[in-house]
Amino acid sequence: MVLAVATMGGFLVTFMTSAINIALPLIGAEFHMSAVTLSWISLSYILVAGATLLPLGRIADLYGRMRFFVYGMIIFTVFSFASAFAPTAGVLLALRAVHGLSLALAMVTATALVILAYPQESRGRALGLNVAGIYLGLTLGPVLGGLIIHNLGWRSLFIVVGALGLVNLALPLWKLRGIEWREPKSARFDFLGSVICAVSLTAVLLGFSLLPDIPGVILVAAGIAGLAVFLWWETHAADPLLHVDLLRRSRVFAFSNAAALINYSATFAMVFLMSLYLQYNRGLNPQTAGFVLVTGTFVQAAFSPLAGRLADRFQARYVASVGMALCVLGLFGLSFVGTTTPYSYIIVMLCVLGLGFAFFSSPITHAVMGSVEKRQVGIASATLAMMRIVGQNMSMGVATLVLAVEVGRQAIQPADYPRVLSSVRVSLLIFTVLCLVGVGSSLVGPRRR
Repeated sequence: MVLAVATMGGFLVTFMTSAINIALPLIGAEFHMSAVTLSWISLSYILVAGATLLPLGRIADLYGRMRFFVYGMIIFTVFSFASAFAPTAGVLLALRAVHGLSLALAMVTATALVILAYPQESRGRALGLNVAGIYLGLTLGPVLGGLIIHNLGWRSLFIVVGALGLVNLALPLWKLRGIEWREPKSARFDFLGSVICAVSLTAVLLGFSLLPDIPGVILVAAGIAGLAVFLWWETHAADPLLHVDLLRRSRVFAFSNAAALINYSATFAMVFLMSLYLQYNRGLNPQTAGFVLVTGTFVQAAFSPLAGRLADRFQARYVASVGMALCVLGLFGLSFVGTTTPYSYIIVMLCVLGLGFAFFSSPITHAVMGSVEKRQVGIASATLAMMRIVGQNMSMGVATLVLAVEVGRQAIQPADYPRVLSSVRVSLLIFTVLCLVGVGSSLVGPRRR
């Protein structure tokens, strides 16, 4: 039941993350939004999650991971319904930002719950199933989201996911009321570290989306300086949010987290970019675009359990490196798309990329969690989740930056479609180079004794 509830929670937050990309052109048409502003419909959701991950992860460790998982589902459900009735673009952006708290809570609690519920010998299989559920959300997001949006409008998407959120809220309240995991409190909660972390990450991620303008440069520089102060503070805090000593002591923990950061930085914006390409440059409606995009994420969902089992039998970092290499091939292939590219070619490249996701995600999770003691799984889960969410923000930041330079910040018109295509190609080439670096990072093993 713990696995079912945690997997359903992961499914919902990723379903919302991928399905919203299909809705962006319709939202932009209704509210007359530019491509850059449209990207904030996705970015605001993950920016807030990234800024609050570590504080919420530590609070959940201390006061109950199941309790805070339930809190996350409450926020997810309430703000899904509220977003369906947003009257303006500004209100929708604000609701999406608060909605991001549910993403943070799901990410810091779901994996930890699965780890704690399963013994070491079957943990890889459980994580594989959990990741398969997450990728099923990514899989069904474009296709079901496209069907819902095309036939009922983009607002109905929020109503549907809100209803599913109600179901997943009822299950733990009904079946898991007596189940809880928490850690003993050893010192006062690191409130100062929480503030420094949240403000610094927000500055970096917000500034990245405003580049190349001067305010963006200033925010990124200030945020990086703040993160340096945060790392220094965490080495002195009595009850740190981020255990810097883990990064120092364990090469596997450090480099596997770095690989996760690189992978999500290089892959997350792909669905956003391909959604713009398929609808603007190829003239597909949301439903058809969703059917094209679903092919890659279907491969992710199908092969994630196999990748989890392989991580149980072989060294997880080798499996993850193979996955990263496949991501390089898929991204490089997609960087050549044009207005007459056969759909069969696009689908094959999406499937290669989906296979790469499958062979990277659950093994890298296995590698990170296997490099720490059981009492540290909450910290490890929150750290990995932070790498994931910061990577997703950086990925959207790169895509937004390229769009701002190539297309500009005005509403997209048919005359801008060639520049949209150019933005897609440039962004995917940048992501290809990032993934090449990630292959080496995911291969790093422990020091020889």
